[in-house]
Amino acid sequence: MANSKENQRREQILEAALNVVVEKGYEKSRMDDIVRVSGLSKGAIYWYYKSKKEVYLSLVNHWVFKYSATLNLIVEEDLTASDQLRALFQFFVKQYQHNARVFKALVEFWSLAARDEDFRIKMQKVYTEFLNLIENILAKGVESGEFDPLDTKIAALSIVVNIEGIIWFAIFDVPDVSAPEYIDTISNFILTGLVKNTNGGNNNE
Repeated sequence: MANSKENQRREQILEAALNVVVEKGYEKSRMDDIVRVSGLSKGAIYWYYKSKKEVYLSLVNHWVFKYSATLNLIVEEDLTASDQLRALFQFFVKQYQHNARVFKALVEFWSLAARDEDFRIKMQKVYTEFLNLIENILAKGVESGEFDPLDTKIAALSIVVNIEGIIWFAIFDVPDVSAPEYIDTISNFILTGLVKNTNGGNNNE
């Protein structure tokens, strides 16, 4: 029961921190802002987190943990490599539609990673794990003969960059194009290039 209440409090604090960092950015945000938005006392916030930086590093962990559970499930499912990649793309579309603020916050964390070593190490770890997950899917596709032979590291990096194109929609207005349409189109492009042409030749010819 105590752990449940503690987790609820942490979630309340981190949800408030997400709102604050999206509204004000990291540099202009203060612990007092998180206190105000959370509705908790200052003492309650400082019981869990000693500084603004600690809150935001925990916020990265919080969302990585949430996303990782589903992403790992996708990899573990008995699907073809193509279907696993499609599921991965669709997962991010659904997350964007559910809570675009997370993608706005990611831009702030990118910026912090360029200036703060702790954030750089944290974000490096996150992206390394994500790249490894995609590399494993690609390697599975190559090994099964579903995909043409390729450099899985470069291909995984390309997929990550294309997925993160969804951040554009969280920040800018894009006339006549929606985030789901973007992801559907880009995922089709990627899969067309990956899947082995069973009629001979290659898909790009």
